[in-house]
Amino acid sequence: MERVSLNEVDRWMSPAQSKRSLSNALGAEHLAVNHYILEPGESFGFGYHRHADQEELFYVLEGTATFETEEGDVTVSAEEAIRFAPGEWQLGRNETDERVVALALGAPAETGETDIRRLCPDCGERQLVRIEPTADRDALVAICEECGAETVRHS
Repeated sequence: MERVSLNEVDRWMSPAQSKRSLSNALGAEHLAVNHYILEPGESFGFGYHRHADQEELFYVLEGTATFETEEGDVTVSAEEAIRFAPGEWQLGRNETDERVVALALGAPAETGETDIRRLCPDCGERQLVRIEPTADRDALVAICEECGAETVRHS
């Protein structure tokens, strides 16, 4: 058995105000569990994405999250959950004036290929991006695979 307090878990660099990996802190090997706090305008992920082999479930504890999906936007309120099968495109974000607190669960814990698309300012459309750390490792950036432009930076 392992136990941890959320306050003992380090924050990760992400598009969210706070992302904490409970699964890492607890030594979970088969299930990824992340605790998120999203301020207005923030998102869970770096872009519209899909995990080739990971099933993902979001449970909203507080606030209302909007998930962009292939079928259109889906709103998920407190005490509601949404599930994405492997290969389903999605991006969850906070489009309200209140914060969102949620848990994200994924299995298997280690994801294989993840495709991420973001609007590239240089290309003028959504393109595949790769996420990489800056040279001084103080931020993560999304780089357009088509033209090499930086599409976003998060620290």
